[in-house]
Amino acid sequence: MMLFCALMSSFMLFSTIDSLPNEAHGLHYTEPAQVWDEAFPLGNGILGALVWGDGAPLNISLDRTDLWDLRLVPEYYSEDYSYDTMRQWEKEGRYDALKALYDDPYHRPAPTKIPAGRIEITFPAALPFLEGNLDIAVGESQISLGDDVQVRTWIHAEEAVGFIEILGTTEAGFSLKAPDFSGEREKKTSEGFVMGSLAQLEYAAPEVSSTPNHLSYRQQGYEDFSFAVSLEWRNTDTGILAAWSIASAFEEGDPLQRAHDRVRHALDNREALRGSHETWWQEYWGKGRIAVPNPRIEKQWYLEMYKFGAAARRAAPPITLQGPWTADDGKLPPWKGDYHHDLNTQLSYWPCYSGNRLEEGLGFLDWLWENKGNAEAWTERFFHMPGLNVAMTTDLRLRQIGGWRQYTHSSTTGAWLAHHFYLHWQYSRDPQFLEERAYPWLEASAVFLEKVTHERDADGYRRLPLSSSPEINDNKPDAWFPTMTNYDNALIRWVFEKTAELALELDKTQEAEHWLEVLDTMPPLALAKSGALLIAADYPLKESHRHFSHAMAIHPLGLVDRSQGVDQERTVRATLKDLLRHGSRAWTGYSFSWLASIAARAQAGDTAAEALNTFAEAFVLRNSFHCNGDQSGKGYSNFTYRPFTLEGNFAFAAGLNEMLLQSHTGILCVFPAVPKHWSEAAFTTLRGEGAFLVSATRSGGETKEVIIESETGRTPVVQCPWSKESGSLDAATMEEVMTIVRDGNRWTLTPKAL
Repeated sequence: MMLFCALMSSFMLFSTIDSLPNEAHGLHYTEPAQVWDEAFPLGNGILGALVWGDGAPLNISLDRTDLWDLRLVPEYYSEDYSYDTMRQWEKEGRYDALKALYDDPYHRPAPTKIPAGRIEITFPAALPFLEGNLDIAVGESQISLGDDVQVRTWIHAEEAVGFIEILGTTEAGFSLKAPDFSGEREKKTSEGFVMGSLAQLEYAAPEVSSTPNHLSYRQQGYEDFSFAVSLEWRNTDTGILAAWSIASAFEEGDPLQRAHDRVRHALDNREALRGSHETWWQEYWGKGRIAVPNPRIEKQWYLEMYKFGAAARRAAPPITLQGPWTADDGKLPPWKGDYHHDLNTQLSYWPCYSGNRLEEGLGFLDWLWENKGNAEAWTERFFHMPGLNVAMTTDLRLRQIGGWRQYTHSSTTGAWLAHHFYLHWQYSRDPQFLEERAYPWLEASAVFLEKVTHERDADGYRRLPLSSSPEINDNKPDAWFPTMTNYDNALIRWVFEKTAELALELDKTQEAEHWLEVLDTMPPLALAKSGALLIAADYPLKESHRHFSHAMAIHPLGLVDRSQGVDQERTVRATLKDLLRHGSRAWTGYSFSWLASIAARAQAGDTAAEALNTFAEAFVLRNSFHCNGDQSGKGYSNFTYRPFTLEGNFAFAAGLNEMLLQSHTGILCVFPAVPKHWSEAAFTTLRGEGAFLVSATRSGGETKEVIIESETGRTPVVQCPWSKESGSLDAATMEEVMTIVRDGNRWTLTPKAL
């Protein structure tokens, strides 16, 4: 009878979870958003929109993710631009020259991501704002004005077109406003993350066209780049139907004509497009869901996965700092809205693996692969070495755009990006991807790292002449360390180890032996007496810091893991304790998200949950955008500014996934790091390494059921949720500790009946 009740409880949890997300997971406003960064976000990877305002007007800020000013940085093609010269100038203490060549160009207005403009909707009679809702189940904004008017806005999930549906009136005015590229120009150089006005780009005014039911403009950008925006509307039996699109010069044909054609096709085919739009979102949510007893954390997870679905597509550019939601305030976006690869892009794509959104994540890897030649050319031009490295800050073409030299010109950025190729292979087990993408990227990275570390230290170990740990000591001279940092060391060791592993998968025995031999010449990771990871030898974490670069070996790389014995477990726990001891006063929002994953690896569920709860409470705006600084007034951090970036959002989702399912050791472990007071929890089809889809329910503080599907037919290796023994599910010993029912490549695990 007890077993029957447990199974019924499990069934009810799964039945409930299949209906998520629901209204409680979306956004509900009773007061209008009066600034762009509190708007309702919509998107499909290529187009983005932000819906905000009180109806007088109602604003729809527009974006397209391939709108860039791609002018080159001339200093990075100069005679002095080389690794050898950088080393020499650093040795001579020529810090002003280093800053002028490497850091300062970043403070120019371009290269940069650029916005697309804004649609403004007005009504002849004053219509008070009643409420606004963002329905994340279908990606639709709903704004209610007065007693009878509703404005519904959505971007088609796959087509480059957006819809505006006004119900209850045909009396509405539309205006289309281009970004102010030709306004008054600022003369001062930008500072910090604030990049200044759009007029600094010195574009000509747009070519504007209008008819009674149509507005458009064409904007000429840098050199031969241009883009066009088209908006058209029609009266209907219930109100007004409008459609808009943005086309860029990167597409075939005239951008303005392409935008016109898309809009008219959309207006003629609204019903069919709505059907395919809803189907896409239904399938997206069906890929994986969660349910946890903390409503704030659960809601934030769904909002993060919604934004990921709106920002990531395989056929679109990857997620920048702001994704498809570039700032609409007359200024260039924070930090140019670029690609930062010392944390931001990497964290942004963490949830696609465990969250079972591999297809969306491939947009990042496809882009890296397509632009690999530019990275290799930069590696040769700057380092004069073979193989592959990647600049830390890049434009749409993966080209160096500068900034703090210790990180933008790091030797290990390509290595961290290699980790994503490896993760896709591990989670998909796609042999073609392994052979054609993952192994070639890792091997090219290994070739470069072998060359750049060819010098030896006094102990005979490889050394890295210019080693840093993002972003310890900012861009001060001592941000380069005299010995190899744990950040660089962990990444280099990881590349050599995993290149050997993938070589063996491809029966490249000789290559595997070579990379293992190279690995043996690397120095050990630097540890404190407590066992905690240091920044570098004899250099501990001295104070609170936003970037946990020294802890890379624990997460995400998994080189140091509690499963590897008491010494490594001690290091994991001591490193976490060290982070917590220094406090969060110098953390930003993403620090809390990342901490959740590190704590989950330590099986410190309470710490992980507290970090996620704090993030959702204090480091997001009311539309869920991660704003880096503490907005709570409770003193979680000394950073209280609010520049919007997405990596903290998506790392949050990955952190919760890590609490619910871990597989990085090759063993599937459900609920490895949930707080004890989370007596009930559930998830469906989260993805584990080895291409396993895992669903599980927890009730009364105990795991009740686990369902595992193998996409490859391989038998999973599992840690028994009840006895904690680990083994293959085809082993007789595992049948002794739980009930295993197999149906083809699907296993259902339940506790033994008492």
